[in-house]
Amino acid sequence: MFKNNIEVDVKVKCIEVGITQAELAQKIGSTSSYVNRIVKKKDGVVNKTFVQMLEALGYDVEITYVRRED
Repeated sequence: MFKNNIEVDVKVKCIEVGITQAELAQKIGSTSSYVNRIVKKKDGVVNKTFVQMLEALGYDVEITYVRRED
């Protein structure tokens, strides 16, 4: 099982940092529509096969976000 909700996580992190998804897209050299499409993708950002392999090995997948010290 993949335990993260990427869509919610990205939105929350944008709010915490004080930027919009459009501004995030600009920072990574992309478009807001592409960022939105990736965030809302049915299979998610993490590869489905990767999750299935770890599940078969008896693991759940969790992503941890750690704020960088700039």
